Amino acid sequence: MKFIGAHVSAGGGVENAPLNAKEIGANAFALFTKNQRQWNSPPLTAKSIADFTANCEKFGFLKEMILPHDSYLINLGHPEEEPLAKSREAFLDEMQRCEQLGLKLLNFHPGSHLQKIDPSKCLSLIAESINLVLDKTKGVTAVIENTAGQGSNMGYVFEQIAEIISQVEDKSRVGVCIDTCHTFTSGYDLRTEEAYNHTWNKFGEVIGFNYLRGIHLNDSKKELGSRVDRHDSVGQGLIGIEMFKLIMKDDRFNNLPIILETPDETLWSEEIKLLRSF
Repeated sequence: MKFIGAHVSAGGGVENAPLNAKEIGANAFALFTKNQRQWNSPPLTAKSIADFTANCEKFGFLKEMILPHDSYLINLGHPEEEPLAKSREAFLDEMQRCEQLGLKLLNFHPGSHLQKIDPSKCLSLIAESINLVLDKTKGVTAVIENTAGQGSNMGYVFEQIAEIISQVEDKSRVGVCIDTCHTFTSGYDLRTEEAYNHTWNKFGEVIGFNYLRGIHLNDSKKELGSRVDRHDSVGQGLIGIEMFKLIMKDDRFNNLPIILETPDETLWSEEIKLLRSF
């Protein structure tokens, strides 16, 4: 079964996210559990936590099919001691919020070396950050999202993600979310059945489908290998509609949260219907 949704608003409280997901006909969704552009946010209230769970149950959302995203400010591979410590503290807070909400996954961008340290050292810092936070939490999997490779962002090739995973001590609590726009603009083609199969075979060989925990399903405004992160609506970008059809027919993506981060949220309900039609 395919679980399809979008990254919906949690404005007014996390308990509103399931309502917003239901409005677009989703059976999965993503959200921010706090303001993604601020370091500090008020703790979740007991009422918000209870109402979130009640709304998920009311509308039939499984906690395993909810893929929260952490703050964009966090850099788990930061080359400087103080910002790294701040990022780790913020990431721990994000994981603890997921624990409180009964969520099983937390999606995050791995980090950036900022041209100040060797990329391999950055990858080790990211893995160390994950280890530190997993030691202080339970029940939530840290889900590494592949990046487009803009600037000094790490995780844009499968080998870098595999290297992070190799250094994570509890491999039962680390996973991967593949963003199709990021995959394409980092250099992996998805436009034809042949290219699609080649890219996913490479993923299977280098990382392994046993680590796949979610998909961010987006078209791309930018070219193959451009290393620029600009999402487009389903079938309207440079990847094209064929990839979306292939993913919907591919049993490897059953029982995973498949999340739209396409730019026009007024199209989400139609995009979900279109995807289900495939």
